[in-house]
Amino acid sequence: MWEQVQETVKYLNEKTNHFNPEIGIVLGSGLGNLTADIKIDYEIPYSEIPNFPVSTVQGHKGALIFGTIGGKKVVAMQGRFHYYEGYEIAKTVFPIRVMKYMGVKTLIVSNASGGVNPSFKVGDIMIITDHINAFPDHPLRGHNDERFGPRFVNMNDAYTGSLIKVAKEVAKDKNYDIKEGVYYGLQGPTFETLAEYKMVRAVGADCVGMSTVPEVIVARHMDMNVFGISVISDMGNEDGIVEAHHEEVLKAVEAAEPIARGLINELIARI
Repeated sequence: MWEQVQETVKYLNEKTNHFNPEIGIVLGSGLGNLTADIKIDYEIPYSEIPNFPVSTVQGHKGALIFGTIGGKKVVAMQGRFHYYEGYEIAKTVFPIRVMKYMGVKTLIVSNASGGVNPSFKVGDIMIITDHINAFPDHPLRGHNDERFGPRFVNMNDAYTGSLIKVAKEVAKDKNYDIKEGVYYGLQGPTFETLAEYKMVRAVGADCVGMSTVPEVIVARHMDMNVFGISVISDMGNEDGIVEAHHEEVLKAVEAAEPIARGLINELIARI
């Protein structure tokens, strides 16, 4: 893995004239239009990048975008990789490791998720304060390369408190109605049954999705700061579960996108 990461970093540094981004962004379902807010310097399709997988999910375009937002150099993943697509879980987080060795210190992740907190509604945006990992595999399973990070990673501050504080200040200043809560990560690709939604709520989570957790684990393994948001795209209760299919998810996320983009843009400017 180390050699593959370094090979990919070398390729990208040459393609971008050593752009050295300081902030990495993972754009989840329906949030790819955040790239419209980036002053783009380079756009490189995943298919051209050595050792990169290729995203296969509707709504995920598949390119690395290098540019600036709010005066900060960023690299954005326009499309992420999911365990349910058939990749080994360590492969799904390969781009996060590449970001680290290109200079990224802060990772921003976004996703669409099913809400289980009864005070939530479709279209809400939730700042992720913590997560519960229910994936059947772990991105750090197997041999640990100490050059990436320690064997045992402390996850008590998985989502960086100082970034959450700034995001809440942004929401207050802009009068955004932003929720906070715990994200529950499952394998997918099926949407949850009503019983599973109830279980997620019972164990203390506020929403559930099929991504993000492996990326955050690997980011923390490499001592990166992390900020995450979930767009509530459907509700896991008797009234909302019938709407849980991918096209409806994308519609819900599209409607919430302006606030999500505003929050992320201003957060980046204030970091």
